[in-house]
Amino acid sequence: MSDPGDGAGTGTRASGLAAGVAAYAAWGMFPLFFGLLASAGAVEVLAHRMLWTVVAMLGVAALTGRLARLRGLGARTTAMVVAAAVSISINWGVYIYGVTSGQVVESALGYFVNPLVAVLLGLVVLRERITRWQGVAVALGTAAVVVLTVDYGRPPWIALILAVSFGIYGLVKKTIPLDPVTSLTAEGVVTAPFAIGYLVWLAVVGQSTFAADGPGHAALLVASGLVTAVPLLLFGFAAQRLPLVTLGIIQYLNPAMQMTWGVVLLHEDMPGSRWIGFGLIWLALLVFTLDAVRRVRRSRQAVTTPVG
Repeated sequence: MSDPGDGAGTGTRASGLAAGVAAYAAWGMFPLFFGLLASAGAVEVLAHRMLWTVVAMLGVAALTGRLARLRGLGARTTAMVVAAAVSISINWGVYIYGVTSGQVVESALGYFVNPLVAVLLGLVVLRERITRWQGVAVALGTAAVVVLTVDYGRPPWIALILAVSFGIYGLVKKTIPLDPVTSLTAEGVVTAPFAIGYLVWLAVVGQSTFAADGPGHAALLVASGLVTAVPLLLFGFAAQRLPLVTLGIIQYLNPAMQMTWGVVLLHEDMPGSRWIGFGLIWLALLVFTLDAVRRVRRSRQAVTTPVG
């Protein structure tokens, strides 16, 4: 086994870090890409995203020799694939709606809140114990949601649905007995019939924008498959080579970029009360991250300290 300090280990971590940054940076630029597809509507964009993602993933699975793994998954694994497909479809659909309806900042909030939702899901579903500081982080996150609810005059539904749906997706992916390529391909196989059916219906009733809005628009819809698949594959590559704490810190790049896009370029409204809500979320994430780093350091010290 390579020592973490040797050249091979350093190279592995460096390639993993590069892949992780590339994945989250790509996700952070999604408002730019999906904003170009606003004329199609969220549901049509979602259907195309499902269709072309599975086309891309079937190609990747074929090239990597994983197509055979899709056969005979078993009832439990199939149920987990369906659960993952439903949760990520909800996440994609709500995200596309948020971006195309000019609510990029609230969409970014969902991905800031997601780590706290993951802690709650671990507590409720997996019966995991949370540390005192994780509890503080969750309490701060809850206070932030209350502040933002008062500010918006409603609960921040887009952010909450994005955070919960992606949290459930992450929970399923944590326990599903499939590699990332096979799992994502299987999810696409589940959703593709619904996507194809909806797109055929749009064409029949004359409401499809695929051909009506020109070749550039059609090319962007097709490209949504690669735009979706590539960051997910980069993330899978990074996850195998980086500590979870490192991934957890890198993940804030995505919503930070999205929020910058919404505030600086799209000039979305950000009154002082909304900044207070976001400030509480960032404070919660700081507490959460510092606690995670502290626990990793303690575990490493426990491993390296000689007994007796």
